[in-house]
Order: sequence, then C-alpha cells, then structure tokens
Amino acid sequence: MSAAPRRGLWPWRAPRTAAAAPASERYGFGYLSSESVYLDSACQTLRPEPVIDALDEYYLDYNACGGRVKYAWGRQVDERVEATRAAVLKALGLPKRSYSTSFTLNTTYGLNLLLQQLPAGRYRRVVTTRTEHNSVFLSTMSFARREGVERILLERDAAGALVYRDEDLTDALVVVSAMNNVDGAPTRGLAQLVAAVRRRGGTTIVDAAQAMAHALPLVHGLRADAICFSAHKVYGASLGVVAASHELLESLELTFVGGGQVAQVREDDFTLLPELHTRLEAGLQPWAEIIALGTALEWLDGVEAATGESHEAREHRLAGALYDGLVELPRMRLLGERGSSLLSVVPERVDGHRLAGFLSKAGIMVRSGYFCTHHWLQERENFDPLVRFSLGAHTTQDDVDRTLDVVGKLLRGL
Repeated sequence: MSAAPRRGLWPWRAPRTAAAAPASERYGFGYLSSESVYLDSACQTLRPEPVIDALDEYYLDYNACGGRVKYAWGRQVDERVEATRAAVLKALGLPKRSYSTSFTLNTTYGLNLLLQQLPAGRYRRVVTTRTEHNSVFLSTMSFARREGVERILLERDAAGALVYRDEDLTDALVVVSAMNNVDGAPTRGLAQLVAAVRRRGGTTIVDAAQAMAHALPLVHGLRADAICFSAHKVYGASLGVVAASHELLESLELTFVGGGQVAQVREDDFTLLPELHTRLEAGLQPWAEIIALGTALEWLDGVEAATGESHEAREHRLAGALYDGLVELPRMRLLGERGSSLLSVVPERVDGHRLAGFLSKAGIMVRSGYFCTHHWLQERENFDPLVRFSLGAHTTQDDVDRTLDVVGKLLRGL
C-alpha cells in the first residue's frame, strides 16, 4: 500500500536549509529539522514520509468517492479502504468474522456515536474510572444522565489494575482506557475485566487512543465489544477508528443516519446496508485519511526490519533516558514510570504554562495544562498546570539530551 515518493513536486516540499538528523536516526522523518524537538506525540504523532506521500497520491492520482462509483478511480479507493479496514483488525488481533472497522472523526466522536445509540434501557449502570480522558469521562456522564442510571467511578490499585466488585459489572456498560493520558500507566487486567463484564451481561468499550501507538500488546487480541482510537495518534492523518463486534453494531438504535448507510429509502422508512461498518459511517468518508492510516500501520509494522530495533524497544530506551535525566532535576514531581513514552511533571516555583513557553523559545515543544483530565488533576489532586513530555517514533537521543539540558538550566536558574 505504500505510495511512491513524490519529493520535490511542490515548492513547500523543497529541502530545508536547517540541518536534519541522519536518516538512520529518523527513519521516515527525514524532513524534520534538528532545530526543533517535538515532544507532544500523545496529542498527535508526526507523520512519516510514506503517509504524507499516500495523501498526495490520493489527491493527485485518483481523487474519487468510495463506495458509490464504478469507474477506475473509485474502485481503487474502495480497494485501499477495505485494505485499511483489514489492517486495523490485524493490528488489533480481531477476527473479521465477528468484528468490523468503522471510521469517524476522532476517538471522542466514536465513543459518543456508540454511547448515544446503544439500546435504551439496556444497562443498569455505567462504569468508568476517575483518571479517564474527558472523551470517556464526559460521554459516560452524559449516558448516565440520559438513561437515568448510576455512574460508578473506579479506583486503581498500586499496580494499575481496576478495583471493582463483580456486582458492579452486572448489566453494566463499562468504558475505560487501556493507557492513561497523563502518566502513560497501562490498565492491568483488561482481558479479565472484559471477560467478567461479558459473564454478567454487560458491554465493554475500550479507549485505545494512547495504547495503539505506544502499548499495542495491551489491546492486541482483546475481545472487547468495541475499541476506539485515533489515527492521528498512530502516525496517520486526522481520523477516528472504531473496531466493534457485529453483535454490538447490530444492536445500535441509529439516530445519526444518512447517505452511505442505506440500501433503500421509502416515504416513511429505510433499509440499512448489510455491511455493519456502515452503521457508524453516515455521509461521505475521508478517503485520503483512511488510506493513509493503512500506510501508517504498514510503515509502523516495518520499523524493526528497517532499523534493527522495534518501535517499542527504541521508545522505551529513549523514554528511560529522559526519565533518568528529569528525576535528577530539582523542584519538580514526576508522574509516570521509567520507560513510559508519556511522562508528566508537576513543576514547583514556576507555572507549567510558563515553563512550556520557555521551552518553546528553545525549540522544544511540550504540552502544558491538564491534558483533558480535569476531574483527576484539577478537581481531585488540586494540581497547578502540569507539563507533559511524550515521545514518538521520530524522537532521537539528541532530542532527549537537548531537552534535559534546556530543562535543567531553566529549573536550576529558578
């Protein structure tokens, strides 16, 4: 599925004047300047060159609608879109006979599409955790209000496993993340949770937005009823993805409907298409972004063969070096484990937003604030704004060294 390179085709793709890191260090990111250090991959990852080329190829070579036309360009779109659907299920280790891949705007959109169209009166309670991203925290709050059911907020034990009673799961809708958005902590025991929920007649939806790029083993082979993630956090273009069981898709009571979902429309009724992925795909889809996701997954799968080191091992190595350097610095508290690609700090004697601003002036880009986890960080922990460092496949040892040097000088000067 990889597109042929189109370097130099457009003026804005001209070579940069600033020095770039060696290609061996930035496999797929040769266009990056060494003057800038991007450490906000938890928000969105940078895109490798094959993904950018795949977007160009669609718009320049076969820019047509999918699922609607019979001419050659459209057939090419359909083939590549179907290949991406299959690639998502392969990455997640899910069987095509019982799961389908749908595309949405982002993870938040996918979660809300599901929660707002689940059968009314089906669930006695909704269960989530206190440390969720707002995409889960708010959508479960809205669901509980609309359905008039209780909402249970779970705690985690010291190992990161959820603490719950079996009765909490009876006829419950359980929505949890696989990897935390603030400190990168994995949710332990997800497979056991999914099995327990199923035994008690409930449904499990997993937010894998962070896990897909940084902790895929957490969700690979996980038979949750639905897994939601964002392509733009896994080296693709801006896109949301839902891998859902056929049973869940068939149960939806659709209120968000339109073209692309129906086989027949009558004066007062309509017949849905038999393809279950269409249940979440009203209207024209972002064909280029879908195709680019297929390229991103293919590229990510080939990193180890091309570089001699797996993406996970490289990320763990660099994240460990960043942790070791930060933990030695004065006047800040670290949230996160050594080796996690995602690490937040609570700075002392300086506002988190100001620290991020200082770093930006030195060419280092980090996130500051509460990272869409306001209940946990702001209401419950009463933290001032934090600073988050999140690595990606483009990160080099030079990036880590430079970041530690700049942060160290700033903090020691306070």
